[in-house]
Amino acid sequence: MLKKIFVFLCVFILLITVLACAGIGYYIYSLNPVSDNPDSATTIKLQVPSGKSVKSIAQDLYKSGIIRSQYAFYLAARKSNVMIKAGTYYLSSDLSVYQIFEHLQTGKQEYLSVSIPEGLTISKIARILSEKDVASEYEFIKAASNPALLQEYNIPADSFEGYIFPDTYFFNHGMSAESVLRMMVDNFYKRISQISNVQDMTPEQLFYVVRLASIVEREYRVASEAPLIASVFTNRLRRGIGLYSCATVEYIITEIQGKPHPDVITNKDLKIDNPYNTYLWAGLPPGPISCPGLIALNAAANPPRTSYYYFRLTDAQKGTHYFSEDFDEHIDAGKVYTKKAAGK
Repeated sequence: MLKKIFVFLCVFILLITVLACAGIGYYIYSLNPVSDNPDSATTIKLQVPSGKSVKSIAQDLYKSGIIRSQYAFYLAARKSNVMIKAGTYYLSSDLSVYQIFEHLQTGKQEYLSVSIPEGLTISKIARILSEKDVASEYEFIKAASNPALLQEYNIPADSFEGYIFPDTYFFNHGMSAESVLRMMVDNFYKRISQISNVQDMTPEQLFYVVRLASIVEREYRVASEAPLIASVFTNRLRRGIGLYSCATVEYIITEIQGKPHPDVITNKDLKIDNPYNTYLWAGLPPGPISCPGLIALNAAANPPRTSYYYFRLTDAQKGTHYFSEDFDEHIDAGKVYTKKAAGK
């Protein structure tokens, strides 16, 4: 009987030893690269936001074919006390688990470069940010109309329309929509500080300038003409004359009514009953119609003194205008440049 028990124990111990050796062997094997040949290796981009667990990272790597075993990866990370940093990493299946650990502890970031041109609206900017995988379109638009944020920045409006500065930005992966918005608005205030007369303005006075600049931005094509266009609008505002800006009508159609951008503005469009319609209502619209750049903002903040009340496009390709003091001259200019365009 004792002999049978002894034999059983020996077999059991041998079995445990074999299994343990097999387990250790598999563990060591699992730490090796999946691919022996770099040319046939798989490469992925792994985004690691702050707070992501080692276990979750192991699952992602295993599903992507970068490691042999998520369990071996997790155990090795615990054993080595690996401190993974948030960042964006390019990892290949020809890396060992310990080589992957080295990468994941660098915290190397891949920045997302996004260029925002002048004259866009918040909705169009949100679309770009979504396409670039920076922020959700919905979340960005929601943040841009957050009353608490607007109050924090002392902006007397319903949204940050006009206060997002057109520029090239470098965003991190995983940024919240609010963080993205703050970066762009902070840049706005930083950049306008170089414009004379702006520093001492009240929030209401700056809001006036931003609204005017947003229209100038959509009207000018040649930088030297931006101040003249601003002077035309300023003269009309002083006299209580409608600005007659087609850009404000376009804003109503595309942003308020949600329709496609019109090829031409019709007489019917000019009669749309909306406070943004500067053909029907004198004064500036309730809010900005675009996010202006420095040229338009400087022109609106410091419009030159002129006697111009009208401007007319003279060259569609160059974007140049003819400026006039009275309506008769404005009409005559229209006849002249219409003939030139027709080749007469």
